[in-house]
Amino acid sequence: MTEPFQITIDGHPVPVTPGQTIGAALHAAGRRSWRTTRFGGRPRGLFCGIGVCFDCLITVNGRPPERACLLPARPGDEVTT
Repeated sequence: MTEPFQITIDGHPVPVTPGQTIGAALHAAGRRSWRTTRFGGRPRGLFCGIGVCFDCLITVNGRPPERACLLPARPGDEVTT
């Protein structure tokens, strides 16, 4: 079994269990929302959890926004919400 590791989310370390998605790691760390809607500023985070919606968008290692619920966390990932 692989050892737990950390990723950085908005400059803060977040523990990850091997096999977790970034969305699962955020949820386990108590983060229920990490972005807001363009109109109205309503909070968004994990909603469907299976990649159908786009509520959980994040930026990882400077790449264009991706869905946190689908993206496996990797050691050293730098996540921006």
